[in-house]
Amino acid sequence: MTAKEEFIKIYTENIKREGADKLLAFLEKSDFFTAPASTRFHSNFAGGLAEHSVMVYKRFVKMLTAEYGAVEKWPVTHEGATIVALLHDVCKTNTYKTEERNVKVGNEWVKKPYYAVEDALPYGHGEKSVFMIGEYMRLNLVEAMAINWHMGGYDARYANTNYVLSEAYTKFPVCVLFHTADLLTTYLDEKCVK
Repeated sequence: MTAKEEFIKIYTENIKREGADKLLAFLEKSDFFTAPASTRFHSNFAGGLAEHSVMVYKRFVKMLTAEYGAVEKWPVTHEGATIVALLHDVCKTNTYKTEERNVKVGNEWVKKPYYAVEDALPYGHGEKSVFMIGEYMRLNLVEAMAINWHMGGYDARYANTNYVLSEAYTKFPVCVLFHTADLLTTYLDEKCVK
């Protein structure tokens, strides 16, 4: 099963919220399923974004189960956990383009393709994902907070508002778990093309 097929299977089995079908249709028309997850940090290859999202979902579900036990005891519904994990990086949709640069291979310079960022909506990262999802379906507060703060201390806003992140983690512990799931997936589960 491809990452796209697995993403769509998990999405359609678990997300039944009004507007979910329209959001999925948007994703299928966009570059979401062919985009990389990043330019150079993790899953920086075609289809990497969908693959990353699926892997984060699997790790997040394991972590919620390990921490809280049965789904009924989770601080977020299974549908909510699916939304958070699969859509936390929807902000990366339509932001990568392929360019070429000169790279020295042996004694020769050759042109190699690489991904560059061209963001038509420079709204931020987590907050942009919350905004984009909100164009199609409503998030509850726990879901919005987990997506908004999924970058943790890597979020540029953190440098000037470190108390806000601490408050979010204290009031919404699912934010801590989700950030950790994303971080562990990025550095332990994923590959990066050099």
